[in-house]
Amino acid sequence: MASPSPRRPSPALQQAAGLLDGEAAGLLIAATSDLSLVVDHHGIIRDTMTGRADLEGQGIETWLGKPWIDTVTVESRPKIDALLRDAAPGTMTRWRQVNHPSPTGTDLPIRYATLRPRQDGPIIVVGQDLRTIAALQRRLAETQQALERDYDRLRTAETRYKLLFQLSGEPVLVVDAGTRRVTEINPAAMRLLGRPQKRVIGQDAADLFDAGSLRDLQNLFAGLRVTGQATDLVAPLAGGRGDVRVSASLFRGEGTTSVLLRLATLVAAAPERIEFGRGALDIIQRMPEGFVVTDASRRILTANTAFLDLTQHATEEQVRGRTLDNWLGRGETDALALFAMLRDHGSVRHFSTAMRGQYGSVEEVEVAAVSTSHADQPCFGFTVRATPRRAAPVHASGGHDLPRSVEQMTELVGRVSMKALVRETTDLIEKLCIEAALRITRDNRASAAEMLGLSRQGLYAKMRRYGIGDLDGNDPELTS
Repeated sequence: MASPSPRRPSPALQQAAGLLDGEAAGLLIAATSDLSLVVDHHGIIRDTMTGRADLEGQGIETWLGKPWIDTVTVESRPKIDALLRDAAPGTMTRWRQVNHPSPTGTDLPIRYATLRPRQDGPIIVVGQDLRTIAALQRRLAETQQALERDYDRLRTAETRYKLLFQLSGEPVLVVDAGTRRVTEINPAAMRLLGRPQKRVIGQDAADLFDAGSLRDLQNLFAGLRVTGQATDLVAPLAGGRGDVRVSASLFRGEGTTSVLLRLATLVAAAPERIEFGRGALDIIQRMPEGFVVTDASRRILTANTAFLDLTQHATEEQVRGRTLDNWLGRGETDALALFAMLRDHGSVRHFSTAMRGQYGSVEEVEVAAVSTSHADQPCFGFTVRATPRRAAPVHASGGHDLPRSVEQMTELVGRVSMKALVRETTDLIEKLCIEAALRITRDNRASAAEMLGLSRQGLYAKMRRYGIGDLDGNDPELTS
């Protein structure tokens, strides 16, 4: 921001200054400024005077006889031009900050104003040292950067905490120590309680257990508030969902005291992650086909490396606990149909569908699945095999089906002549254009024919040739 122009002195001050001789005026200027210069009408420095001892090591004595503009950095040159141009009798220019190169390596910041006592006389330059202000500005910038780094570390720690909390297989709740209201719950606890998050957050933690355990839970929270420790207790969950062991820990954060409740089932249920022998597990992990196991609610329990490649994930933890529907199927109907057949028949073979990757990839796949609905823990097992791209089969007549991709086209090189390959390429382009036109016009064949520059009869002939659409004799457009 530009500094304001100095105010004109009062008449009394002008009269008092007129009584000063040259020596007294020079002493006054030197005493009221950190650095003063005398510059001639060519802009050459003829004299320098410093009012601070710490300026003597800045190379100011080497400025004598040099153009003032050559003693500053490149970006400050326009400001020196303005200070010399604006110097006039009876007024002082506004202050401008410039930087001088310094032998110490750090630029010397000076704020200058100029005045010319007489029209044909030299220019007097008054300067103020801004190094203290510049140091404060640097400290402020460094402090701001330190705060930003601390904020980034806190944000990273918070993200890591939330990720671990959500992915943990142990049911965990965070409860306000004073009110016993639940403030956070992870997916494992929601599955154990059989309640969604919105029906748990804000509820009294004691309401999650059988009413007969109220006194024990009250004693647990009271002991935590007094001693900070509590003995584990066994309590039945509400709704007859079985007994659990409750472990409680007290912690403080953001000015409040909270309780971390960990719930562990007493009945040895089948583990979420299916345990295999070391050799069998290693074989499944190395399988070239995707392998995944889900529970009855379609949540993934375990998956091998090939499945992670199809879904574009790096680790098994990123998919465990999420539903298979997130990646399997061209739409919702595919997954629903697959699981419906599993429930009805117990197994499925050669189910054609697609796998959608986390970052947008789509891979045509073939799925085989089996259900273990009669086990202690019902689950589903799937193998997912990517459908290979093959060259089109050769007909008995010697012709070829239209290739569906560039890869299939190149695989025909050496098997058929280039003339036939060019003809098939032309056919492929025609078919793709007709399909695109019908898709754009929403199967309006009259509009598609006009878009392609064909007659209706010509379009129908090509559609019949390539097997596109339904062209039976009842088509109203065909008979018109």
